Amino acid sequence: METSDAMGVPTGALDGVEPAAAAAEAKPASPKVDRNRWILSGVGATLLTVLVLVFLSSRLYVYEALAPIEPAPSAGVTPEEAAAAEKEIKDLVSKAKRAQRGVAAFTPGSVYIVIDTAQNKLYVKKGGKVLHEALCSTGSGGLLKDPNDDRQWIFETPRGNFRVIRKAEDPVWTKPDWAFVEEGKSVPDNWSERRDYDTLGEYALYLGDGYMIHGTLYQRYLGQAITHGCVRLGDEDLERVYRMTPAGSQVLIF
Repeated sequence: METSDAMGVPTGALDGVEPAAAAAEAKPASPKVDRNRWILSGVGATLLTVLVLVFLSSRLYVYEALAPIEPAPSAGVTPEEAAAAEKEIKDLVSKAKRAQRGVAAFTPGSVYIVIDTAQNKLYVKKGGKVLHEALCSTGSGGLLKDPNDDRQWIFETPRGNFRVIRKAEDPVWTKPDWAFVEEGKSVPDNWSERRDYDTLGEYALYLGDGYMIHGTLYQRYLGQAITHGCVRLGDEDLERVYRMTPAGSQVLIF
C-alpha cells in the first residue's frame, strides 16, 4: 500500500522512479570507486603541476657566463701616444723625487724658523719635524708717503733666507722716521725721543735691516697682515720661540 505526503506525492515513488531503483541509486559508492577517483585526481594534479612548471620555465631568462670586459681604448689615442704619456709621467715622478732630495739636502740640521706670510703662520722646526706652530702677523703691503718730501715706505715682510743676528729681552725700539710721519708728527732730531720701551713686547729676535720677530700690543689682530714688515707673535708663542731658537738660527720667509 502506498502512502502520500502532504503534497499528495506517493512516498514510495521518486519522480517516476520505482522504489527499488531509487533505493539502488541511494546506496553509497563502493570503496573501489573511491580509489579510482583518488587516483584520477592525483594524476590530474600532477599533470597540472607539470604544465605550470613548463610555463614558468618558458618565462625565465637564461644568462650565459660573461667573459671579462676589456676596457675600451680612449678615443683618438694611439698606442704610441699612450706610451709617450706614460714615459712623461715617469719622468715627472723622477724629477719630483730629485727635487725632494735637493730640498732635504738644504734643510738645516739644527733648529730653524719658517714663516708663511700667506697663511700668517710661524713654525719652529728641526729637520722635518715641527717643534712649535704659532699664529703671527706680517707686513700689510701698505704704502706710506711723506708729505714733506719724496720719501715713501712699503710695509712688506721681506722674503728669503735670513738668520737670527741677535736676541734681546725687554727690547727697546728706536722708532724710524716713518713712525713719526705715520702719526703726523715731525721727525725729532734728538735720538732719545725715538726710544720706545713698550711696543716690541718682552722679547725680540733681530733679522737685520730693522726687521724683527717680536711681540704686539694688538694680539686680537694675530693672523692678519697688518704690520709694518716685522713679524709679530702673541706673548706665550713669542717666549717659546725665543727660548727654542738660538742666535744664528736660519729664518726662512716665503
